Amino acid sequence: MKTMLQKLGILGFLIVLNLSTFAQKLEVIDLKVEHLSNPLAVETEIPRLSWKITSTEKNTQQTEYEIRVGTNKTFLTKDKDLVWKHRASTDQSVLIDYAGSPLQSKKKYFWQVRVTDNHGNTSAWSTIGFFQMGISASDWSAQWITVSGKDTSARSPLFRKEFSLKKKIKSAMAYITAKGLYEAKLNGARISDTYFAPGWTSYKNQLQYQVYDVTALLRVGSNVLGASLGNGWYKGRIGFGNQHNFYGDTRGLLLQLEVEYTDGTKETINTDENWKYTYGPIMASDIYDGEIYDARMEITGWDNIAFKEDSNWKNVNMMNKGTEKLIAMSGPPVRKHEQFKALSIFKTPKGETVVDFGQNLVGWVMLKAQGPTGTKITLSHAEVLTKEGNFYTTNLRSAKAQDSYILKGGAEQVFEPHFTFQGFRYVKVEGYPGELKSDDLTAVALYSDMATTGKFTTSNPLINQLQHNIQWGQKGNFVDVPTDCPQRDERLGWTGDAQAFANTAAYNMDVAGFFTKWLKDVKADQQPSGLIPHVVPNVLGINDGASAGWADVATIIPWDMYRTYGDRRILETQYESMQKWVGYITSVAKDNLWNSGFHFGDWLFYRPNDDNDGRAAVTDKYLIAQTFYAHSTQLLINAAEVLGKKEDVAKYTALLSNIKAAFAKEYMTPTGRLVSGTQTAYVLALQFDMLPEELRSACADRLVANIRDYGNHLTTGFLGTPYICHVLTRFGHNDVAYDLLMQESYPSWLYPVKMGATTIWERWDGIKPDGSFQTPDMNSYNHYAYGAIGDWMYRTIAGINSAADAPGYKSIVIAPKPGGKLTHASAELETVYGTVKSAWVLENNLLKLDVTVPANTRAKIVLVDSSHDIGSGTYHFESSVK
Repeated sequence: MKTMLQKLGILGFLIVLNLSTFAQKLEVIDLKVEHLSNPLAVETEIPRLSWKITSTEKNTQQTEYEIRVGTNKTFLTKDKDLVWKHRASTDQSVLIDYAGSPLQSKKKYFWQVRVTDNHGNTSAWSTIGFFQMGISASDWSAQWITVSGKDTSARSPLFRKEFSLKKKIKSAMAYITAKGLYEAKLNGARISDTYFAPGWTSYKNQLQYQVYDVTALLRVGSNVLGASLGNGWYKGRIGFGNQHNFYGDTRGLLLQLEVEYTDGTKETINTDENWKYTYGPIMASDIYDGEIYDARMEITGWDNIAFKEDSNWKNVNMMNKGTEKLIAMSGPPVRKHEQFKALSIFKTPKGETVVDFGQNLVGWVMLKAQGPTGTKITLSHAEVLTKEGNFYTTNLRSAKAQDSYILKGGAEQVFEPHFTFQGFRYVKVEGYPGELKSDDLTAVALYSDMATTGKFTTSNPLINQLQHNIQWGQKGNFVDVPTDCPQRDERLGWTGDAQAFANTAAYNMDVAGFFTKWLKDVKADQQPSGLIPHVVPNVLGINDGASAGWADVATIIPWDMYRTYGDRRILETQYESMQKWVGYITSVAKDNLWNSGFHFGDWLFYRPNDDNDGRAAVTDKYLIAQTFYAHSTQLLINAAEVLGKKEDVAKYTALLSNIKAAFAKEYMTPTGRLVSGTQTAYVLALQFDMLPEELRSACADRLVANIRDYGNHLTTGFLGTPYICHVLTRFGHNDVAYDLLMQESYPSWLYPVKMGATTIWERWDGIKPDGSFQTPDMNSYNHYAYGAIGDWMYRTIAGINSAADAPGYKSIVIAPKPGGKLTHASAELETVYGTVKSAWVLENNLLKLDVTVPANTRAKIVLVDSSHDIGSGTYHFESSVK
């Protein structure tokens, strides 16, 4: 008997061991719905499901998947709860259309997937993911509320409602939006760890709402909902010319709390006429100017139970619904991220008390203070110091960028703003009681909650710092919309900056949701004529748009996002907008030439002090416009091919031929010399294939000669810079591309690094060699456009590319091209399929390359003397180099 039990025990051990080994071989992870993990507000009727596969075996491909979607986690055993069960023999694991029963407004669904691979392994069912459908327009029962009378006070109003729940609570969801910005509370606690909700959209067209699971914050018995409102982008100062109330002059709150009890019954608590409001301690709040907080005006316990409302609490007013469409939030919210303690606290030559946090960042400072009642502490923010070491804010123009706190006395308090953010490295502190210590201040970075996807490092510390600066430029300017700068009286969604940087952004972070959200507003703010504004959301004039390289964002970013994430639907959604933009250009072009209208041109290109040789880097703006006319048309053709629009392919292919012919006739000599002999002119002509093929090599040689003539310096601005190294590499001048990248004197990418920059500058010489500043009215030190070189660094130095015929890194090309005296470089990228890695070392003219390819993809490794087609797994290659 004992022997039999021993045998059974051994057998059981082996079964467990085999099951463990089996589970390790193939696993499904990272479930996403519409690019998001467990989203609570899915708006599309056909959400798309994605997952990743990990495997311990090389060359692993998915051959089959099985999905099940249900209304209850018990769908594991109860098929009656299933709304979709599907099995397919395919390697598709990204953005698979849901095809089950119609999905219901506000309903939560649970889902799982398991897969089989080409080795005969079948994974266990994945962990359970979920998604919840957004609320339909007909399901809103809440009403808009606001203050009584006109909303003219600079102070932030507080709204509250006490209510009672009499049964055991199963679940509760809060649906919230505002005109302005809101911070919502439930029983004294913040409902969410997100900031600047409901985000910035084209408010006149569409306003986002957020959904929060608040089950854990509710209790049986008395409860209190509370919310405070700030002006934000909606009502505060925005754009130029001291512009206020652009979208409306009245802040408002819309909140719907839906509670489901364990007995199956439901109850809804809405914003309605039964809410009360008063004004709290936020005396003024503005994105450009900062916040004033008077702790003496705090109302203890106002957002919790057992609070007694006095005569200061007034009845709310009801607001009209408005014509804007309420839409679910589709992008990542803004959250707190890195925190920085003070590197130093010092006195400037002028006697100012200044704190250096060591990093130019976007967010705010948390301040600890204790002192007599009425003490006012003011924090002013700056990016740089003068060459004498004094605090410098002239480049902020009219933005005050100050946060002030008035103490109430008593115990130590911790202060931080609510409805504003600043761009800064340095903070000037005035009025602080007692000795200011480093522990009294903490700088907090706030930006859209995008997962980090890329890492890049080399043997050159300056290049590594450049990569750091690129990443921090992105973090600081991706605060719900892609802004040009985060510190002065601007902070707008400039389209040219965004399109120039989009590919680099997608290497550094997961920007699928971020750009999907923003592109909705590109489309919403597009004029009926097809004109695309300079900034989105558009807070300038309705005709302030149609500039080449800016308005082309309508075609460039949708295509870039399709290439990066394999998202065909983004092309479907934006196709009409793409088509309208090309149609606009065609409508104003004459004889296929786009040679009219306002254009920024190659913005902030290098301007030499002396032009005795007639070589100034001024590129004809209409030449630039013609190249982008061709580029947008080509991208429209690409999108039409993906979407199967054959007639459009033929139509726009013919148009493209005419555009290029017109370019050659107007701007090129028979030998390929351009009327503007600048780097940008040749770069754009080559990048967009404007020249006959037989003339391109000579054109590239002219580009190289120009670069050499400028002492291996670039002269390009916002439109030429993103492409210059790509063009050089493409036409066999990789050494020249490296010479540009490694250049340390002005103008170059490394000049700001050598000058101590921790982000990308707006101008190549934002700080001149003598320590003086460029023109202060246009001199941001956190302006990501020139950081577009990051795209080339990932693609060429590390060699990580998505194959041209397989968007979304389904097929990968790893083709590193060493140079610039680098001895090693490595990068990794978290794609929609998993992590791609490329790391190389140069030793004695031997390139040693280590790569990792994620499961369910394939890769082509391209070396100097060989190429290799491989499946998933980790590999090592060696190749001689010249």
